[in-house]
Amino acid sequence: MPQIIPIRDLKNTSEISDLCHSHEEPVFITKNGYGDMVIMSMETYEKTMFMNDVYKKLEDAEKSVASGDVQDALESLKSIREKYNV
Repeated sequence: MPQIIPIRDLKNTSEISDLCHSHEEPVFITKNGYGDMVIMSMETYEKTMFMNDVYKKLEDAEKSVASGDVQDALESLKSIREKYNV
C-alpha cells in the first residue's frame, strides 16, 4: 500500500528516512491535499532505474525480433569466429 504523507511532515527527516527504507517503495508527499512530490531511498531508486533499463532493453529486443533484424545464433557465432580467427 502506498505511503502518503503531508508536506508538513517533512520536518521529521529521520522518521521520513526510516519510512522510506522500511517500506522499500516511494513515499508520496501531498500539498494542500494534492500530490506534490515523491521520495524514496537510494536503494529503491537504484532498483527502479535498473528495472526500467531491463524493460527498455526487452522492448528494444522485441522490436528487433518483430522487424526481423535478428540473426541465427549459430550464424552469429560463426561470423564472430571468422572475424577474430577463433
